[in-house]
Amino acid sequence: MKSSTTFSILIWINSSRAINNQAELYGRVTINQKRTNISLKRKIDISSWDKSKSKVKGNSQEARALNQNIDTVKAKIVQSYQTLELENKLITPQLVKARFFGTDVQHHSLKDIFKYHNENVEHKIHKNTLRSYRTSQRYIQEFIEEKCKTTDMYLTALNHEFIIGFERFLRNYVCKETKRTIANNTAMKHIQRLKKMVNMAISNEWLDKDPFVRFKFSLEKREREFLTATELTFIENYTSKIPRLDLVKDLFIFSCYTGLAYIDIIQLTPDNIHLSIDGNNWLITKRQKTKISVRLPLLEVPKTILEKYQTDIRILSKNMVFPNISNQKVNSYLKEIADICGVSKNLTFHMARHTFATTITLSNGVPIETVSKMLGHTKITTTQIYAKVIERKVSQDMNNLRSILENKKEISSINTDNDIYNQNIG
Repeated sequence: MKSSTTFSILIWINSSRAINNQAELYGRVTINQKRTNISLKRKIDISSWDKSKSKVKGNSQEARALNQNIDTVKAKIVQSYQTLELENKLITPQLVKARFFGTDVQHHSLKDIFKYHNENVEHKIHKNTLRSYRTSQRYIQEFIEEKCKTTDMYLTALNHEFIIGFERFLRNYVCKETKRTIANNTAMKHIQRLKKMVNMAISNEWLDKDPFVRFKFSLEKREREFLTATELTFIENYTSKIPRLDLVKDLFIFSCYTGLAYIDIIQLTPDNIHLSIDGNNWLITKRQKTKISVRLPLLEVPKTILEKYQTDIRILSKNMVFPNISNQKVNSYLKEIADICGVSKNLTFHMARHTFATTITLSNGVPIETVSKMLGHTKITTTQIYAKVIERKVSQDMNNLRSILENKKEISSINTDNDIYNQNIG
């Protein structure tokens, strides 16, 4: 796009509206015979104005200050015009005036990006994920109020120093409820959420530079715990006359043999159970977290658990497979079960999903591609995070290899002895 062919600035006084011989000072921007006026917010005596030079007459301190202000305004108008020209904008006098006052560019703040993000992803992500974003936003808000002494700040003020400061704030933060500091990986999660919102701002051209360019995330690798076959047997053999513990144990074991997450199990209905053409019952559902379809044949253990609850009075009128119980209570009761069964691990419901991937499937020779489909993953790399090969499987594979190598060595030795025997006979 070509720039305008004419551009001029005129400093003038509006003598027609003078009061007590005092006239207001203006700057006139003309582009291609179209013009607009910019008030300099100053009034001068008409007799002191030099129209030919567009300056105040005399060499007094006041005259020099006014003339310096005029030069500054003219320079700023020229800069505004040149900046618009570099941006390849269709330049008008009104646009130059808007740029001069800074009203043509909307300066977005952290609160703006919070609001924009939440409104645009609310229908795309799970409510728990949105809640996590709101928690991160609350921490950011607390940080800028405590460290920056303000309630909001422009996105353009975000820089490497801000991020480092926010990281330090998180690491020193003591939660009022638990009285604990924030763990490293949790702190990194909050910063990752800030980065995602910053990326959204960059995509919207609200931000020119990425403040995360020189920031390195330091996530600590954690081994995902699962139950060994022995530990799983302890839990399976556990019986209780307390209904809440009995239900939680069944839900946990059901997950160990299906790989379903808590939310997916608690929302199951009889419609999710299908009799396949192979005569087996299949579980067909969608993961709430990813909306990915999951189809898997039911093993005997989960089938038995389903049959146990078919006539349970707590579900008969609700068209559900299992009685409802909160995730918080499930994890609390699992701690009781672990203590009773002598399982020293921090038993959580999600550990059942890890147990399905390792102890139940991969350790028994189920291909990782099949496990990935049953877990509802879109990438095998995700499954590899869950599916750690346990020591028993490694030992078994190495013993098999040892046997193969020893057999090869024995066969080679026998063949060598036969060759020597044949040569002696010959």
